[in-house]
Amino acid sequence: MPESLADLTATDLVAKYRAGELSPVQVIDDVLSRVEALEPRLCATYALDPDAARQAARDSEARYLRHEPAGPLDGVPVTVKENIATRGTPVPQGTAATELIPAKEDAPAAARLREAGAVIFSETTMSEYGMLSSGVSTFHHLARNPWDLSKTPGGSSAGAAAAAAAGYGPIHVGTDIGGSIRLPAGWCGVVGLKPTHGRVAVGNPYPGRAIGPITRTAADAALTLQVISGPDRRDHTSLPPLPDANDPFDPKGLTIALLLDAGLGLPVDPEITAAVTNAALTLESAGATITRISPIITRQMLTGLDHFWRVRSAVDIAALPEDRRAKVLPAIREWTSTAADLTPYDVFRGYSQMQAMATAVDHAFASYDFVLSPTAPIPAFPADLAYPTDNPLEPFEHIAFTVPYNMSTHPALTVNCGWTSTGLPIGLQIAAPRFRDQATLQLAAYLESALPRRPWPTP
Repeated sequence: MPESLADLTATDLVAKYRAGELSPVQVIDDVLSRVEALEPRLCATYALDPDAARQAARDSEARYLRHEPAGPLDGVPVTVKENIATRGTPVPQGTAATELIPAKEDAPAAARLREAGAVIFSETTMSEYGMLSSGVSTFHHLARNPWDLSKTPGGSSAGAAAAAAAGYGPIHVGTDIGGSIRLPAGWCGVVGLKPTHGRVAVGNPYPGRAIGPITRTAADAALTLQVISGPDRRDHTSLPPLPDANDPFDPKGLTIALLLDAGLGLPVDPEITAAVTNAALTLESAGATITRISPIITRQMLTGLDHFWRVRSAVDIAALPEDRRAKVLPAIREWTSTAADLTPYDVFRGYSQMQAMATAVDHAFASYDFVLSPTAPIPAFPADLAYPTDNPLEPFEHIAFTVPYNMSTHPALTVNCGWTSTGLPIGLQIAAPRFRDQATLQLAAYLESALPRRPWPTP
């Protein structure tokens, strides 16, 4: 049983609200108490607004008393990553170099949450420009992992994953361009879904960029996805509404690929290999067919992506006034400083490798229902490092399992599958063919019930 109201899932909260057993006012008070107690150490929130949250909870309570809830998340405490705009709040992008201008309107995902009655009580912190898999930022305080405060929660959705693991309410929404939902979710022991691209309208679409939920359970992630998915005129890539999924799930007969070696980047920690293999064996014992596969992407693909992103970021930083440019994290400036060494041909070839990566991923699904892999090759690394390599010129050696699905637009999800000997969570990544987001969530829910669980951390 949860130790407090802050630990209840969204599905439980909605059921209790509808039955009159619990009030959104009670819940938001408990969540805010949790945040007040832990936030000085975790540094997961940005633009926390307790007064507005309590008013929104009172409004929700009144709707339930009238038996007129606004939607499927009415009264549920929710956070959104700070690069998902909310009306009236500046969007710093994790960097002190940003000019702080209040957003004129809610981004599509935030608007959908409000329409569904969710109580958006805070935004969450992110790393510098969203380009780090850590919580390092020149604007926000350093975010930390609730399982071990000396470790990073991951990034760039650093605060969202830390908040989910710490019990800052049940639902947190992040963004992902190379693993920024899945990596922190894996390192914090929670569920993180990067949906099929277009499933959730981004508002400012860009190759690889997606928005999705970070929660403690697959059921809460599924509920959130149902609310925030659907078309929006601000995003020309957005898809039609997510269809209902009521089919029963059974792993028997599934064909599942097991990818234990990405073929490049950091070597996979043996404890991670063992935990991911155990999850695969669990599915095999339930009737799935597991086949070990060779690496999907090549070094040329990852290097090409690095070259393109390096030039893209260098162009953005060069456009800043000199005084703001100087505020950018030195590691990011060092990385982009080498962009001038790349020729136009290098940049074009780099962009082409994004398509090559997408093609390679799509071919991998020709014979399989899912691909299982580690989310990251290593456990959470020290919190103060911008990169696990501690080298700005080798920034992507840990994303070889995650970034291919950003380029290919396939849904990919992280679910906890074990712990290291030092007690750090281990993330299992589940990837599926395009548009099979719900099947991915169903497989994650099955593994949640089949694999051992541990109590949530108390930092």
